[in-house]
Amino acid sequence: MEYIKIRFGKNLGDMHSRLQKTIDDMLRQVNPMLVLSEQTWRPQMDMYETPEEIIIVGEISGVDKEDLEVELDQKAVKITGLRRETARVPGIKYHLAEIVYGKFERILLLPLPINPEEVKASYTNGLLKVTMPKSLSREARQIPIQGE
Repeated sequence: MEYIKIRFGKNLGDMHSRLQKTIDDMLRQVNPMLVLSEQTWRPQMDMYETPEEIIIVGEISGVDKEDLEVELDQKAVKITGLRRETARVPGIKYHLAEIVYGKFERILLLPLPINPEEVKASYTNGLLKVTMPKSLSREARQIPIQGE
């Protein structure tokens, strides 16, 4: 059985540079070759909540499981990966080339604290699913008062 790497980090939300992403997105619209950072793509992600869990589903077809990594802390989840370019056939002429290759990174802020020891990830048919049980510490509880 193979596993998707899950690492635990600190302050992942601070690692995300919104300014760099905004600049890259603007330049990419003008000319994809003008992007300042390393070639990246941005896979589609869904995040939803059940009474017990927070679930993230990412559409990342064409990425080998060995090229995926999930890192998390109490505030955010970072999903990184690499879609490797297929070998180009010499002498062919492309009429359309929309598939983006290269590295990607998504940092998603969590709406609630999670229990990191119970996080699970699976990858099937191009969909990455990360299931994170909610931390019980968010529930209200009554504290007994000690003394006379």
